Amino acid sequence: MTSSGDDVHPQRAQRAHHEQRDRAERLREFNRYYTQRVGILSDRYLGQNRPLSEARVLFEIGQGVDLRDLRVRLGLDSGFLSRLIRSLERQGLVAVGPSPDDGRVRVATLTDDGRRELDDLNERATGLANRLLSGLPAAQQEQLVSATDRARHLLRLSAIEVGAVDPSSEAARRCLSAFADELRQRFPEGFDDADLVSARELSGDAGALLVATEDGEARGCVAVRVIEPDVGEIRHMWVHPGARGIGLGRRLLHEIEVHAAGMDLRVLRLATHGVLDEAIALYRSAGYAAIDQYGPTPHAQHWFEKHLGRRPETRNASASPDLHERSVGLAPQ
Repeated sequence: MTSSGDDVHPQRAQRAHHEQRDRAERLREFNRYYTQRVGILSDRYLGQNRPLSEARVLFEIGQGVDLRDLRVRLGLDSGFLSRLIRSLERQGLVAVGPSPDDGRVRVATLTDDGRRELDDLNERATGLANRLLSGLPAAQQEQLVSATDRARHLLRLSAIEVGAVDPSSEAARRCLSAFADELRQRFPEGFDDADLVSARELSGDAGALLVATEDGEARGCVAVRVIEPDVGEIRHMWVHPGARGIGLGRRLLHEIEVHAAGMDLRVLRLATHGVLDEAIALYRSAGYAAIDQYGPTPHAQHWFEKHLGRRPETRNASASPDLHERSVGLAPQ
């Protein structure tokens, strides 16, 4: 005979599935509302004689752009982008030619008519934004704009991939080198690369190194190594300056906890420097408690510990930008 407790995990999974479906439906509903509200579905976006896709390409070309860079920036298929560019050329708005620096590279620039059309587009877009805001008092306008800022941060965060890498790989070396360079600037006593954890200590059953990537570029890293049975130590958490303030530090902390739980670690410890006030606040907000010194970690002035309990969920839906992360790029040494 089974107990009611045996059904807890299936019930939790079913509830999580329904909650996720509800969130997806709400996001789809907003997408439908917003695209209709700003006129994206029209083939005359903002009253000009072109759809949004052409208007956006016109805006992105601006003072001139490498077509390869434009394709990557917009995430467009090369064939589709070529058709958009040819349409704008036929309208006399865009000219395409070789780069003066490298004849193999093709660059798109605006013609005089194209610049006038872009000026008109910008005026119309600003007018639309003002109309969207005009029905609200100033305080609610600020709430709306702040909400869009947060949504953009979260959407960017959701697109960043975090995964384990070979700790001796080039991606790992680049991330750890950037981490060490910043510590040299922030620590009064400086920092020596010799204080970095070795690749051997992060390989196999000994530990792991996670790297966060965005559009193929490293945006952060965090490591865990086993220091005694059932106990791991978080090391070398770093966030690229261009990715701070969106919640990536908190996500990295969560991801390494999930990975550590998968290694059957029950306790995580970390040590950090006193100058990293924002990092210390982040750890405390994530459930790490101050403890006595546990080992000879270089540069350490504060020590923390967290009992993992049951395995964390694979993704933390509540992870969001946090004031603690506005200037935090560094965590445990």
